[in-house]
Amino acid sequence: MNLYSIETGRFKLDGGAMFGVVPKSIWNKLNPADENNMISLAMRCLLIEDGNRLILIDNGMGNKQDDKFFGHYYMHGDFTLEKSLAAHGFSVNDITDMVLTHLHFDHCGGSIKWNNDRTKYETTFKNATYWIADAHWQEAIAPNPREKASFLKENILPIEESGQLKLLKAGEKFHNDIDLLYTIGHTNNMMHPIVPYKDTKLIYLADVIPTMAHIPTPYVMGYDVRPLDTMKEKVSILNTAAENNYLLYFEHDPFNEMCSVHQTEKGVRVNEILTI
Repeated sequence: MNLYSIETGRFKLDGGAMFGVVPKSIWNKLNPADENNMISLAMRCLLIEDGNRLILIDNGMGNKQDDKFFGHYYMHGDFTLEKSLAAHGFSVNDITDMVLTHLHFDHCGGSIKWNNDRTKYETTFKNATYWIADAHWQEAIAPNPREKASFLKENILPIEESGQLKLLKAGEKFHNDIDLLYTIGHTNNMMHPIVPYKDTKLIYLADVIPTMAHIPTPYVMGYDVRPLDTMKEKVSILNTAAENNYLLYFEHDPFNEMCSVHQTEKGVRVNEILTI
């Protein structure tokens, strides 16, 4: 397998919301806020090349929303999904498998785009199967009030209408060599691929540990639907990674792509900062 980091763009969210109960006097040193209390975040996806399969995990926010929508999130930087794929010699039409960890707009918005005359939506990845956890799909199409603003129907329903959707039941996999871990703290049944990489494995963290700064147990986002479960899930993932020398891959960290971890007297902490 060949792995590639795919940056799809940068955006901003409220720093307090990103760090929950952690005081600004602490988190502001880790990711400094602007005058509006907003912090810069990556939308970093992962591309897996394996024989005749080209697998993309998550796809960022996309570009089909209107200016008012994007105005809330302060899009910035030069990264796009298309540019990042092209840098490795690929295009959206080469993707055979589009794996979505969950259906919040900053992870799946690139799944769907306008057609040429902007009269209807169509799938961005024409030749791909879209893989989503069945239990999560059911939550997304009938969202709870807390998450409703993050589950946008234009990002979700056209996938089903295209005929390219494949829902994964518990215990099923989209690739024989890629294991799947599920968490419920951030959103119900968020899917985390565990990917073979060199002589170890890489855990795609999505939003359970969105940045390296979120490794300490209490550092949990205010967006999470079950923060106490997030804390338990983080401890389990971090202990597993430390015991097995697995690598952690960060989707939202604006500075760090991935790291190894080890046990310390304060718990699991960063050992070495790495890149693909």
